[in-house]
Amino acid sequence: MLSKLLPNNEHVIERVVRVAVGIVGLSLIFVGPQTLWGVLGVVPLLTGLLGSCPVYTLFGFSTCPMKSPTGKGPASGGAKV
Repeated sequence: MLSKLLPNNEHVIERVVRVAVGIVGLSLIFVGPQTLWGVLGVVPLLTGLLGSCPVYTLFGFSTCPMKSPTGKGPASGGAKV
């Protein structure tokens, strides 16, 4: 049930970048300009930790590598060489 609501649709590198951006954003509350705009850092932090972006889900987009139905090899389905 939860996997349909929050499917894993982010690549590992994208998740790391989102978490880093979120932490930097949240740090703006405590250091630097000390502005409340840093609260927006919660969004990339949470999406990076969950591995699911609601906007990606809404539009059916994914940066996560595809898996084959058998769980082995690429899902391209092309001819084997």
